[in-house]
Amino acid sequence: MKNVGKVLEIFSATLGSSGLPRPKVERLNLIENYGIEFDKFAGKKLDQTVMIVGLKSYEIAQENSIDLAFGSLGENILLDFDPHNFEVGTIFKIGDSFIEITQICTVCNHLNVFDENLPTLLKGHRGVYCRILKSGLVQKDMNVEVYNV
Repeated sequence: MKNVGKVLEIFSATLGSSGLPRPKVERLNLIENYGIEFDKFAGKKLDQTVMIVGLKSYEIAQENSIDLAFGSLGENILLDFDPHNFEVGTIFKIGDSFIEITQICTVCNHLNVFDENLPTLLKGHRGVYCRILKSGLVQKDMNVEVYNV
């Protein structure tokens, strides 16, 4: 395994929340074959259970004069590196958990609420979806290791 970066922030679409940005949380309990504990999307689309976004996606917006709060892209985990530099099938270890990249996230038109150009700017760079291979807790400042280099 090789350390590739750190978790900057974590977010969850908790049952009482709606819209974006997603609320920050203290920890994420990733549950294999289920999803994120207390997340309203848990138990659905297991290949899209966890969305990870790199700081670079926010930097792209900022470079185009779009100021976004973290969590605005719908991520669960914000990383200090760009997950788009890794291929589908890449496995990351965070704490005791293992997650696998399953697909590049499509850009949804609901990002228009922030700026009408945002979906176009982030096309192919909004984030990546992952499925949970092994349960575990994820917290801010944890190291992220790539498992299959």
